[in-house]
Amino acid sequence: MKKIHTKLLVLCLVYCVLALLWVFSTDLLLQRLLKNAFDIHTLQVIGSCTSVLFTALLLYVVGRCHASRMEHQRKARSLQEIYLRNAAAIFESTLEGVIVTDAERHITHINPALGHITGYAESEVLGRTPSLFSSGLHNSDFYQDMWHALSERRFWSGEIWNRRKSGELYAQWQTIRAVYDDNDRLTHYIGVFSDVTLLKRSREDLAYLTHYDQLLDLPNRLLFLELAKQQLERSLTMDSKAGGALLLIDLDHFKNINESLGHNTGDALLKEFAARLHRCQSNGMVLARLDGDELALLVEQCSAERAAALAQRILADLNQVFILQEQELFISASIGIAFYPYDAQNIEQLLRNADSALFKAKANGRSTYAFYSQELTSQACERVQLATSLRQALEQQQLVPYYQPIHDLKSGEIVGFEALARWQHPEQGLISPARFIPVAEETGLIAAIDRRILEQACRQTQAWLNEGRNLCFISVNISSRLFHRGELDIQVAKILARTGLPAHRLILEITESAVMEDAEGAMIQLDRLRKLGVSLAIDDFGTGYSSLQRLKRMNVHKLKLDQGFVKGLPHDAGNVAITRSVITLAHNLGLRVVAEGIELPEQAAFLLEHHCDLGQGYGFGRPQPAVNIVWQSTASMQYGQSAMAARPAVDRLPKRSAQVHTQ
Repeated sequence: MKKIHTKLLVLCLVYCVLALLWVFSTDLLLQRLLKNAFDIHTLQVIGSCTSVLFTALLLYVVGRCHASRMEHQRKARSLQEIYLRNAAAIFESTLEGVIVTDAERHITHINPALGHITGYAESEVLGRTPSLFSSGLHNSDFYQDMWHALSERRFWSGEIWNRRKSGELYAQWQTIRAVYDDNDRLTHYIGVFSDVTLLKRSREDLAYLTHYDQLLDLPNRLLFLELAKQQLERSLTMDSKAGGALLLIDLDHFKNINESLGHNTGDALLKEFAARLHRCQSNGMVLARLDGDELALLVEQCSAERAAALAQRILADLNQVFILQEQELFISASIGIAFYPYDAQNIEQLLRNADSALFKAKANGRSTYAFYSQELTSQACERVQLATSLRQALEQQQLVPYYQPIHDLKSGEIVGFEALARWQHPEQGLISPARFIPVAEETGLIAAIDRRILEQACRQTQAWLNEGRNLCFISVNISSRLFHRGELDIQVAKILARTGLPAHRLILEITESAVMEDAEGAMIQLDRLRKLGVSLAIDDFGTGYSSLQRLKRMNVHKLKLDQGFVKGLPHDAGNVAITRSVITLAHNLGLRVVAEGIELPEQAAFLLEHHCDLGQGYGFGRPQPAVNIVWQSTASMQYGQSAMAARPAVDRLPKRSAQVHTQ
C-alpha cells in the first residue's frame, strides 16, 4: 500500500510541474508573439479550455485505468475467495488428517478427520505440539532425520507410527511441508497424513493367503519352495557340515474318507493329521502342505538314521485312533524320503526324488516309508517312456486280449473265458501287465484299453459262437476309471451292437473297491448295465470293505473269490474259513461263485467239495491268444470232478433263487 501512495504522489507532482510550465510558458510566448490584447486574451481562453480538456481527458484515462484495476482486483479476490472456500471445504471434509503448526511447532489448526483418526477433540490439541501423538516406537535419530529434511528440502514424507487417544498404535503415511513467506521466513508447518493400518493389515492378509494354507495354517507350496531353496543353498556352502532330508507324507486312501464321510470330516482329519505332525516337529524343521493330503517335512542336518526314526515316529502317531465328531477313524500314511545335497542339487530335483520314494512306499503296501535311490529315478523315467509307448501301442493295435479258460468245477468243462489285456511290443515282445497296467491307470489310458479289449473280446466270442463252440460267456474286466464314467452302459450297448454278441453272453467284472469309490453312483450304473441284459460280477471279493447290505443292493450275478484266499487252500485255516463263508453267503444271496488263482488239484478239490461253481487259474490253463486255445471237453487237471458230477444235483448244490443267470 505504501508503494502505491508513493507512486500516486510522484504522479501528482509531475502533473503539477507540467501544468505550471504550461501556464507560464504559454503566457510568455503569447506576450512576445502578439501585441494585440484581444488576441492575447482570446488565445489565453483557448489555452485554458485546452488545459481543462486535457485535464479532463487525463482524469478520464486515469479513472478508466483505476476502474479496470479495481475490477481485476475484484475478480482476483472473488477467485481467491472461491479457492479459499474450496480449500476450507477440502480441509473440513477430507478423510486425511491435516495439522497446521506455527514456526515453533505449536498446533494452530486441525481438521475433523484428524479427530476421527486420533480420537482427540480440537480443544485438546490446539496449542500443543505433535509429540502428543508420539508412539514411542521411533528413536531420536528418526526425528532428527525428519527435521533435517524439512530444514534442507522443506519437505518430508514417510511412514510413521503414532498413538491414538485410546492408546492404540496405528501406522500413518505422512507428508510435512514447511511454509515460508515472501521474505523467506518460516511461518508454518503443514502436515497431511492418512491412516494406513487397514492397508498394512490387508497386505499382511494377502501375504498370508499367498504363502500359507488357510485350513492347516501351514506354509503352502509357494512358501515351502522358497524356504527349501534357501535351505538347499545353505547346505551347498562350505560352512555346511551336513545335508538334510525331505519327507513327503501322504495319507493312504484319504479320498475314501472325503467321499464316504464328507469333506467336513476330511478337513477335520487333515487338521488332526497336521497337529500330530506338529508334535514330531522340532527346531530346524519346516512343515508345509503341498497339495490335498500331501504334506512335506524339511529337516536340516538329517542323517538316514534320524530320518528313518522320524518316519517311524510319524507312522506310529498316525496309527493311533482319530476321534472326530464322536466317530473313531483309523488311517495310515506313506512317506517318501530324499536327501540333499547328495541326491539333489536343486529343489525341483529334490521334490521329484521324494515323490519317487513316496511312490515306492505306496507300491510296497502303504503305511510305510521308503528312501530315494537312483534306481527309483530310473524306474520313474521308465514309467514316463512306458506311458509314451503305451499311447503308441493303442494307436498301433499292439494291445490284444489273451483268454484264460473258466471251468465248471463239477464237470470240468470250459464254460467261458476271461479276456485279459496283453501288450505285444514289436521290439520288447510280450510286456507284463504288472508293468503297464499301473502306468495306464496313472495316465488315464486304462479306460481306452478297457474299451479296446471289450470290443475285441466280444467280437472273438461271437466268432467262436458262429463256429459252433459250446461257450456260455465271455468275462471282461472294467477298470474303476471306465466304470465311473456315466456313459459306460451306452458304450457297452454300442459294442454289443457292432459285434452282434448277445448281451447275456457278456459278463462285466467290477472290483469291489471300484464300487465303493462312489457307492450310490455305482448302484445307478449297475442298474443301467443290468437293463442291457449283461451279467455282472464283483471281482476280488473280500479284499474291500463293502457291507453285506450294500452287497445285497448291488444285485450282481457272480462273486469272484480273490486268489489270495485260494492260495492257502486247503491247509490255511483262515483261508478255509473265509472261502466257506463267501461261498455260503453268495449262494444264500442267489449268486454264483468263481474262484480264481487255482493252481493245484487239492485247491480245486476243496472248492468243488464246498460247492464252488466255477474256477480258473494256471492249474486249468494260462491266458493264451485266441488262435492258441486248446478246446477240450474236460480239464486236464484231475481233482475228482467226475465223481462229483455223478452225484445227484440236489446233493451237490443248494437251491438258489431265480436271480441266478444260467450260464
